Amino acid sequence: MTDPVYLIDASIFVFRAWHAVPDTLVDVEGNPVNALHGFARFISDLLEQVNPTHLAVAFDASLRNSFRNQLYPPYKANRDPAPQELKRQFALCRQTCEALGVACFSSLEYEADDIIGSLATQMRAQGKRIVLLSRDKDLTQLIRPGDVYWDYLGEKRYQYADIPEKFGVLPERMACYLAVMGDAVDNIPGVPGVGTKSASTLFRHFESLTHLYDNLDDVLTLKLRNPAFVASQLREHKASAVLARKLTAIACDMPLQVELPMLARKAPDLQRLHELYESANFGPLLRNQAERIARRLS
Repeated sequence: MTDPVYLIDASIFVFRAWHAVPDTLVDVEGNPVNALHGFARFISDLLEQVNPTHLAVAFDASLRNSFRNQLYPPYKANRDPAPQELKRQFALCRQTCEALGVACFSSLEYEADDIIGSLATQMRAQGKRIVLLSRDKDLTQLIRPGDVYWDYLGEKRYQYADIPEKFGVLPERMACYLAVMGDAVDNIPGVPGVGTKSASTLFRHFESLTHLYDNLDDVLTLKLRNPAFVASQLREHKASAVLARKLTAIACDMPLQVELPMLARKAPDLQRLHELYESANFGPLLRNQAERIARRLS
């Protein structure tokens, strides 16, 4: 079986380091480099220990400028803007990836999830399996038989068949499941009163939101806490659910044409890495690790 393509949701790892690593870790000019250090450790460990042949890292360029904001202006409007300091470190994380020989992608119109979805779709069409590194349940909708969803931070791997037990529904139904629940974090409207258990029951029975609304009376026969109430809420808030479904679905057809060789790892640019790490005031650990990675590829 051929090696899979590893697709990485950068934000999960950058934000984790931003919150977990003390901001007393500073560069030569006194700027915090905590997020950069944590992310550099993660990506370097992955390259050294897993040694993937093909991979890509997807970065979010903007939280409030995607096509979803055109569909629904309040989308993610409840979130505070990212601090400039964090934006600066995001840029450094991307530079580190590129210096390590890893393909990186971002877009002002599409989110990192859409980049990952489009890459996954194109790589499957080219005969590759996918290993997706994230902790975001939204991305489980991309998993298909043969793929792996890897919660790297939680040290858990999930095959396609594991997704319903862990996350509530089959991957193909995840966008519909999220749509009826709504998402307060992303400011996505849903159906009031329909929570995790009800949504899971609905989409273990119905194949899609369309299937649900075409057979709404069948909700009364399901083992729900109050099926009549759930059916009534679904009927009353149909427009909200349909809109939410457009927001929760990952776009897998963005205008991004990628061939497999474009995701092949390149040899690290050690000079550029050493300059980045020197400026960041990092010790020898990451530099030595980069040299080991380079030797392994030579």
